[in-house]
This record gives sequence, C-alpha cells and structure tokens, in this order.
Amino acid sequence: METFPVAMSNRAAPPRRPRRAGDGDASGGRRAPRVQLRPGIVKFELAPPLVQSGPEVESPNGVRGWLSTFAGPVEYDVTELSVTSDRDLAFGHSVNRLSATPVGADRPFEMWFRSTLCLRRGDTGWRVADEHNSTPFYMDGSFRAAIDLRP
Repeated sequence: METFPVAMSNRAAPPRRPRRAGDGDASGGRRAPRVQLRPGIVKFELAPPLVQSGPEVESPNGVRGWLSTFAGPVEYDVTELSVTSDRDLAFGHSVNRLSATPVGADRPFEMWFRSTLCLRRGDTGWRVADEHNSTPFYMDGSFRAAIDLRP
C-alpha cells in the first residue's frame, strides 16, 4: 500500500478564471474534468439527506440542477490532497473550498469542508465508489456547522 501526498492548492496555482455554471456547454467553454462514478455509488454530502444513492446520484442532472442555484462563478478548490492506493482500491482525503453567490444573494459565501473519496478499479478504470463530504460542528451545545474555519 502506498500513500501519495498530492500538491494541489489554489495558492500555488497560476491565476485562472473561475469555472462558471455554463462552462463546457455548446458555446465552446472549457470542460471540467469528468468524474467517473461507480454504479451503486453511496454519497454522504453536505446537504440532506444523510445518505444518497441510486440512479439520481449517478446522473449529471443533479449537479447541473445544483449549479443552477448559483449566479455567476462557482469556485471549488481541492487542497491538502493525499491518496493511498493498493491494487484495485484507493482512497483520498482533502480539505476543499467552495465559494459561490446563490441566486438572489448580494454577495458570495465561502466555506471549507473535508472530503474523502473511495475509488475502485474495474474493467473501465478507476471509478468513485464512495464519497463523503462534511463540516465539523461546534461542540458548545449550539450544534452550529463550523463553516468559518480555514486551514
């Protein structure tokens, strides 16, 4: 089993134009990398419900619908990525940043959260089999999500 720390950080990258909800469409915009999901993927996302699985999770329409709730650019940065692999199974964990302006809002929000992916290699290559994103919460009795934390 090998662990590979992967250097991915917006701070070290050259300046770039943030991705926009319309990128990669017929107008000739750049395409975002396509994530290959394994059939039967199980996801634990930031938004309810507690567990997501089934055909609707595997469909790109869910992501398109989510992106349509934002006005303007959606920025997503992956930092502190580490990947461990062994033959046909791998997992990675990272600290990610999301920034966007919800439709109807005056200004963008920014939040950092944790992410863990499990990947399995099959006949068609590596595919995401499990995804877990989370934010810590304050243990002071308020149960507020700690979205103000920064790495």
